[in-house]
Order: sequence, then C-alpha cells, then structure tokens
Amino acid sequence: MSSEATARKGSIARKTNETDISVSVNLDGTGVSKISTGVGFFDHMLEQLSRHSLIDMEIVAKGDLHIDDHHTVEDTGIAIGQAISKALGDRRGITRYASLDLVMDETMTKAAVDLSGRPFLVWNVEFSAPKVGTFDTELVREFFQALAQHGGITLHVMNHYGANNHHIAETCFKSVARVLRTAVEIDPRQASRVPSTKGMLV
Repeated sequence: MSSEATARKGSIARKTNETDISVSVNLDGTGVSKISTGVGFFDHMLEQLSRHSLIDMEIVAKGDLHIDDHHTVEDTGIAIGQAISKALGDRRGITRYASLDLVMDETMTKAAVDLSGRPFLVWNVEFSAPKVGTFDTELVREFFQALAQHGGITLHVMNHYGANNHHIAETCFKSVARVLRTAVEIDPRQASRVPSTKGMLV
C-alpha cells in the first residue's frame, strides 16, 4: 500500500488564538519526519514517534511559547490524532490491537492500544522531576490524552520502572510508536473487513 492511489494519508490544519498547527501523516510510510514545533525536546519525541511507528509525519506548529509549552503540545496531539483518524478512514482491514514492553537502558515501559474508534487513556507513568531540561514532564500525559481523544484510540501506557526522566518519557513515545505501527497495519487475512463483529469501529 505504498502507491499514491492506495496510501492512507491524512492532513489537518488547526488554528486557534493560541496555536497554528498543520499536520500530515502517511500510515504506509517509512518513518520519515519533518517536524518543527519550537519546543526542542518535544520535536525529539515526535521524531521518535514517527520513526518507530513508520508513519511519515510533517508537523509545523506555532504556539504561544512565551506563556509556556502547554497549548503547543496539547494542540499538536489533537492534530496528530485527527490526522491519524482521517488516514484510517473506516479502519477496514487494520490489525487494530497491539501491546509491547519496550526497554531503554534502565527503563521499561508498556504500551497497549486498540484502534477502536472509542477514545480512552489509562496512564500509569510517574516522573521524579517536574522538567526534562526546560520541558514540563506533565505534558507527556497531556500529549497522549489529546492523541487518544482525537484519534479514537484506546491507549494504556504503564512505566514499569526507570530512574532517568528523559528515558521514561522517551520509552513512552517509542512504545506507543511501536504499537501504532502494528495496529495500523493491514491484516492480509481480513483486508476487506472491519475488525469487529459489529461491522464498524466506533
């Protein structure tokens, strides 16, 4: 599914009094990204999300960073979620479910996903410091809440253990990336069917 005719793509433009964001995704990509949000650590995390999900992402966000990073991070999560949902369409043929424990040095984080069309976030992640560099660690949850809510995604993230807050944040993004990679893929055994006995995902 790599041709222009069949590639699953979605683009969203979102403009408010607080942010101006454009997002384009290609679910059948190779993890190529072009990202600029004005928040260095967040850019790094979004690059991980793209690279390890194999979802191509182009993201440009301009926000009220003179206040703080909150609106930019949250609204970017909203736009990415909407773009992924748009690219999924009726979610016909997708694998739908995935779960993974991901390690990075001393840290292990689990992510599990159901592309059910029903948004829900279970978040069991704690940080021992309020910031990684200048980035507020509480914004990691805010991003995934927005992504799940606007992507129609049931998402559970649990940090088993870890000491380094950068590693904890990064394993959250990487583990979610890896489960998205699996869940959005087309299951060749049911490529023409919606993966639900209801006949629709909502």
